[in-house]
Formats: sequence, structure tokens, C-alpha cells
Amino acid sequence: MFMRKMMVVVGLIGFLTVPVFAVEEAELPVAVYKSKEMIVTANPLATAAGEEILKKGGTAADAMIVAQTVLGLVESQSSGIGGGAFVVYYDAKSKKLTTFDAREKAPLAATEKRFYDADGNKLSWYTAWQSGLSIGVPGVPKLMETMHAKYGRLPWPSLFHPAQQLAGKGFKLTKRTSSQVEELLQKNTSCLDKDRIYFRDPAAFAYFVNPDDCTAKPAGTVMQNKEYANTMQQLANHGSGTFYHGKMAFDIASAVQGDLRIPGDMTMGDLARYEVVEREPVCMDYHGYEVCGMGPPSSGGLAVGQMLGILSNFDLERYTVHEPQMVHLFAQAGRLAFADRNKYVGDSDYVTVPIEGMLDEEYLRARSLLIQSTDMGSADPGTPPGSFDPYGADPTIKDSGTSHISIVDRYGNALSMTTSVESSFGSGVMVRGFLLNNQLTDFSFAPEDEEGVPIANRVQPGKRPRSSMSPTIVLNRDGKVELVTGSPGGSRIIGYTAQSIINVLDFGMDPQQAINVPHYTNRNSSYTQIEEPIGSVTVGYDAEALARELRKDFSYDDVRVDTLTSGLSIIQRKEFQWVKSSSKQPSWNITTLLIGGADKRRDGTVGGR
Repeated sequence: MFMRKMMVVVGLIGFLTVPVFAVEEAELPVAVYKSKEMIVTANPLATAAGEEILKKGGTAADAMIVAQTVLGLVESQSSGIGGGAFVVYYDAKSKKLTTFDAREKAPLAATEKRFYDADGNKLSWYTAWQSGLSIGVPGVPKLMETMHAKYGRLPWPSLFHPAQQLAGKGFKLTKRTSSQVEELLQKNTSCLDKDRIYFRDPAAFAYFVNPDDCTAKPAGTVMQNKEYANTMQQLANHGSGTFYHGKMAFDIASAVQGDLRIPGDMTMGDLARYEVVEREPVCMDYHGYEVCGMGPPSSGGLAVGQMLGILSNFDLERYTVHEPQMVHLFAQAGRLAFADRNKYVGDSDYVTVPIEGMLDEEYLRARSLLIQSTDMGSADPGTPPGSFDPYGADPTIKDSGTSHISIVDRYGNALSMTTSVESSFGSGVMVRGFLLNNQLTDFSFAPEDEEGVPIANRVQPGKRPRSSMSPTIVLNRDGKVELVTGSPGGSRIIGYTAQSIINVLDFGMDPQQAINVPHYTNRNSSYTQIEEPIGSVTVGYDAEALARELRKDFSYDDVRVDTLTSGLSIIQRKEFQWVKSSSKQPSWNITTLLIGGADKRRDGTVGGR
């Protein structure tokens, strides 16, 4: 098995002692073990803030709010209150899973030809990205309030204090944020206001950029954001209503309509009408485990479920994790899942998505038979059982970033949340200290395919665009939480998440080992990607040799060794049953162990106790 050897010594004398490890390749990140509660995020400041809330008796919902508001400040290129999110939540009291859809919505003025110019020409994705047309009605503020009302324990105002304090007193800019600012600045033809597309917004430019030489503020710069601090205070005092109504809503709508490149059409009415939708999870049986994720408008739960369902027809344990045959099977399963995803998935409030049919066991078994000993090339979508409207395919794949939060609290509740402003720094428009998303570029720009068949993911007024976000909770055979996982990474999220589940359930890895393994993926595109190992972050292997084997032995035309920047946050929950010796009568006790892994491809950290 391709993994570091690990020995865990557990002493049980009325309680669980600290695990002892004997680890090879000790320079790699190792799993964190806790017994009460745990949070994993993409930034140490967000993790620390969430950890403190858990220590005070807060729930997973409470800790999520704190972590999200801090992430929106210190990792603003990835998520924030100007964006959207999906949550999969396990409520220990009712022993039920549910999901919350806080995806952004298109304004009511949006039409199917939203991304066409006056001459009828389709806009490029890059043109649409940096414009007011790309901005959807944000869902995160309403999500936080909805989650707190149902599952919160600590006072609402207290959950905004950490982000408010950081914004007011200052925090150090990370290398990751600084480098992403510089990368976008280099795309501009000049730094003049009239030429600047990236960071064209004066507020964003002043916040992130040195105006004297038009370079990114360097890592370590102490950043203060007084406007964000004031926004946090407003949310603390008045709830999400202050975001969707009144002066803040006016400022948001005005910024969208006044975009310096291409004005958008969001109104205060669009903001006032926004609602979070609670939906049934999409679940898939995998080796006796119930893998549950987000349904439409996310394609994540369906595509991850399809990949696992297809691969369940193969004995994966025969292989090592980077054996060419294993990579081949995973890549082909990805092709098949993305073929169906691209054709059938859209906002289920607008289109009929064959959810049950796409996860039907016999259907996936038939799809698995399409996997032969060589690369199948571009896969065609199947015809799942059930009734649904005919759709044209939308082959768009996105390379954008996001963030992920995983939490298990002391009460047994579990939360998996993927949250995003879409591309790096969203639309680039800054309002009251936070960035607005560009999620509407996740829609198909074309309303129909070449044969005139409507595309499920076409733009429609009030509709939510398709997403690849894949927050996932895995239940064991007893119906208890076994695994909480998810990742950022655009449409690669699906592969990252599926691979994390396979690494833990099939290859017996702990969460950190599962993260340290380099990725491989195919999104039904012309090429297959395998990850280049990163020193002190991923397990080493010969990526070029693997690529050569895939070309030679499996007839792959295009294999690319690339940087695949995931951001997995994983918590595994294990229960140990043991006997407490007694001279009179032995008693059985159950001890819970939480095992956490954080992705060092980003700034991921694990917290808890």
C-alpha cells in the first residue's frame, strides 16, 4: 500500500491517552488527534477562531460562522460574505443529515443571452469574469443566520467579534494572497486606471496594491480593514437583514450597476428576495458506507457518487494508490461522471435532474463496463433511468478556487461546508470591505447546443448556476458520522473529494495521509492530469514515469504533470469500545477519537481539543 507506515498506540485507563506514532518520511504533515471537537480550515487564524468558539461550548454552526467571517478577511480571494456556499450538516440530536443551498442567484433581469454583446457575439469568459454581469446575489450572510437559528448555541453578536477585531487591529497578509494579487496585476497591459482590468475597482486596488509601483503588497504586510470591521458590527447588531436591505444593499447594487468595465443589473429587490434553500442530501452506498453530498444546483454529490458507484465494480484494494491501473480506473470513472454531469445537472428548481437514475446501481454497473484497458477518450453521456427533459451538453470546466471548512463539535454534530467567491478575488469589485463574487460565469454562456437543444445550465432569471462544490459527510454502517471531507479547486473538487474518500475507505489511510497523496484527474477533457509532488507537502513518486506508463500501456494521448492545488479539510471520527475492569461487574465504555488532516498545498490547519 502506497502510504507511510504508522503505528498508533492507544492506552485506555478510563480515558484515551495521546497517540504515539512511529512515522517514516517524518518531514510530511501528520494527522492531528483530538477527543472532543475539531475544526479544519484553510487558514490558521480562521481555525484558531473556530477552535475558541468550540471551547466555549459553541456548536459546529457557531464555529462555521466565526471561521467564515475570518476567512472572508484573511483569505478574501477565496470566500466571503459576498459569495455563496453549500453545507452538509449532521444533527446529532435528530440523527439526520440535511443540506443548505446558499448558492448565488441570477438577478431577475438576467436573460439567456446574458453573456453576449450587442452584436450577438458571445463574450469571452475572461471578459465576463471582470464585469458586473458575473455577480450573483450572495448567499453567505443569509446562510449564517439560517444555520444559527436552527443549530446555534452561542449569542449571534459574539460570533462576529473575532473577525471584527482582526480587521480593526490588523493581520499579516499571507504569501498566498500576495502572490495571487501579483499574478492578476501582471495580466494588465498597464497600471493606468483606463487600462487596468484586474483590480480596476478603486477600493480593491487601494487595499491590495502598492500604488507607487503597481505591485502587490508583500507577504507580511499588516492589513487593516476598517470597513470590514464595521460590516461585521452591522451584521452582529442587525443580522443578515442589514446586508439584504437598506444602505448596504444599496451600496452592493450600486457597485454592480456601476461596474467600471461592464455594468451589471442586480437590484435591491434581487437582494431582498434572496432565500437559502434546505434540500435533501444526495447519498450513495459505497462498501456499506453512506456517502452524502450536495444535490443540484451542485453537481458535486452526483458526480462524486457516480465515480464511487462506477469504481465499486472494481477491486481497488488489488492496487496501490499510484499504480497505473488505479490511476487509469479513476480517470475513466471521472470521464463518465463528467459526461453525465455536463448534460443533466442544473438548478433543480428550473430543470428536471435525474438524480435517482444517475446513481442507480445497475446504471452505474453498465457504465463501468465501458472502462476497458485503454483510455476511452471523450466519453458520451449515458441515459439514466427515469423521466427528465432532453438537454444539450455544457462541457465547460472551470479552474477557479474556493475554500472548505470541516467541523465536528462536542455534541456530535458535523458540518461540511464549501464556500466561494468563484475565481480569485471574485469579480474584483469591493464593497464595504468585502469582495463580490463572479459566480454567474458558472452558467453556460450558450443557452442551447449546436442542434438547438436547451442546455440545463443556461442562464435564467433568478436561477442558481451549476457548481462543482462537493461538501461530503460519510456515515458508517451504524448511521454515525465516519468522515467529513471536501475541497476547493473548481471542477477538480469532484476528483479531489472522491479520491479523499477512496484513500481513507479503500486504502486505509488517515486523513492527513489521504491529503498528502498526489492527485490525478480527468474531467472528460482531452488530457489527464497527474500532480507533480511538492516537497514536504505530498508523498514523493515519479510522476513522469507514471505519465509515460499511461501513454505506453493505456494509450493515453495527453498526460500532463501539473500543479493541482487542492485544499482538502478532512475529519475522521472513530469510536472505540472498551471494558473498564471492575471486581464486581465490568462496564462497557465508548471513546470517540477525531483524526484531522489539513492541506498544506494551502495554509490548512487543524484545531480542537
